Amino acid sequence: MTQPARFTHREIIITMSGLVIAMLLAMLDNMIVAPALPTIVGELHGLNRLGWVTTGYVLASTVATPIWGKLGDLLGRRITFLSSIAVFLVGSALCGMSQNMGELIAFRALQGLGAGGLMVGVMAVLADIIPPRERGKYQGVTMAVMPVALIGGPLVGGFITDNLDWRWAFYVNLPLGVVALAVCWFVLAKLPRGAGKVTIDWLGAALLSVWITALVLITTWGGTEYAWASPQILGLATVTVAGLAAFIVVERRAAEPIMPLSVFANRNFVLAGALSLIVGFAMFGGITLLPQFQQYVQGASATNSGLLLMPMMLAAMAVSLVGGQLITRTGHYRALLIVGTVLMTGGLALFATMDVGTSRFMTGLFMVVLGVGMGCLMQTTMLIAQNSSPINAIGAATGAATFVRNMGGSLGVSLLSTLYINRLLDTFTENAGVAASRATGSGSAAAMTPAMLRALPEPIRHAFQLGVSDGIQAAFILGAIVAAVGIVVALFIEHVPLRGFADAPKAEIPTGQAPANAH
Repeated sequence: MTQPARFTHREIIITMSGLVIAMLLAMLDNMIVAPALPTIVGELHGLNRLGWVTTGYVLASTVATPIWGKLGDLLGRRITFLSSIAVFLVGSALCGMSQNMGELIAFRALQGLGAGGLMVGVMAVLADIIPPRERGKYQGVTMAVMPVALIGGPLVGGFITDNLDWRWAFYVNLPLGVVALAVCWFVLAKLPRGAGKVTIDWLGAALLSVWITALVLITTWGGTEYAWASPQILGLATVTVAGLAAFIVVERRAAEPIMPLSVFANRNFVLAGALSLIVGFAMFGGITLLPQFQQYVQGASATNSGLLLMPMMLAAMAVSLVGGQLITRTGHYRALLIVGTVLMTGGLALFATMDVGTSRFMTGLFMVVLGVGMGCLMQTTMLIAQNSSPINAIGAATGAATFVRNMGGSLGVSLLSTLYINRLLDTFTENAGVAASRATGSGSAAAMTPAMLRALPEPIRHAFQLGVSDGIQAAFILGAIVAAVGIVVALFIEHVPLRGFADAPKAEIPTGQAPANAH
């Protein structure tokens, strides 16, 4: 696929209708599940594996993203996009039928495999039909779907948890998915076909899966299941390093690499990728943990915890839309990166100050700060990555950029959840002691639901809430430190004019050689 498709404005709008539905499908899932997680892990006795419900999904999506991107370049966007929707729907149905945490985590991973194709597919289709100079206003609309999902998802998930059964948090994807399949079948029919040469870098895909999985296992198990210096963690570290090294060697030699290393020759692409990783780290970690604080400490129902996320989501949606318009009109984006990273860091730092006395109003103000920062960054980092890549490698470049962001999400969820759980259990034991053990029994924390907590005696309930608060503080302190690194990264990104189709590079960048517009 060496030439971009030329679509009229009307055709772009029609095509975007299908893309918006598909993106909504992918983004709604995590948001619907988030308010149900306290109940899910309680009923399935799995607090110690809380992070894996999200990490399994994000990790699988991370590994699958560059594969879907490359398949889109080779086979065409339409067939790969529809296939990813189908995989996602099968995973959703199986998640709803899960009987234990092991099954749920495995089926969430299957969902994630499909979701990886949805996200990269939307971005790659946009890159096919709209030049970077005009893409900001359209990406602003698609990125605005994220806050809409982040608002509607928790509300739907909370309502389902409070009034139906948590399993419907997964089944609800099915009717929307059928609509997405039907709409995309027709609106994507005019997209150009792929190159026709189907050569998949399966060895590269396997090595990618190995080293990223080993890395996430280190962040999940280190200091908890196993000591940092234990043979298990050191062995995983060896697998990570060896797997990464082998992956680089294979990608340099592969005829059709799953992740062309040439895209990383561009300085802005690398910096935008680093920033995407940091955004993913903060965003996924925060969304996973905030409902815990709202339901356990602030006493919100699952439905209300969804409503309480609205300040962050509305702020992100508004800024994403306005930012997209500004980029299209001015062609400048660097200021958004700097402002966004500063506000994201500030929002996470504010969350780190929350305790059992923090009001919902104050939490809402903190969310606005974080939401504005996210809105500045969500679409801008992807736009820079795509603008730094040749047009015939847009799918692979979009997949690589999305992979990096999702890798940040995987690491964020695993690290922040592990830190949160460890601190929660330590503080709970320290404050409740023997009384808690007698009142709630062994393993009580892992099986604690918000409803169960409300039925406990006040001293034990307060001890558990102190544990949640301490865990939240520790997790968001780490999140703020990581986000602060993003400020430095943003300062090093240089402004490169956004190109039109006439300016698009026509060939891949040779490995190790930066494009002419790199600085």
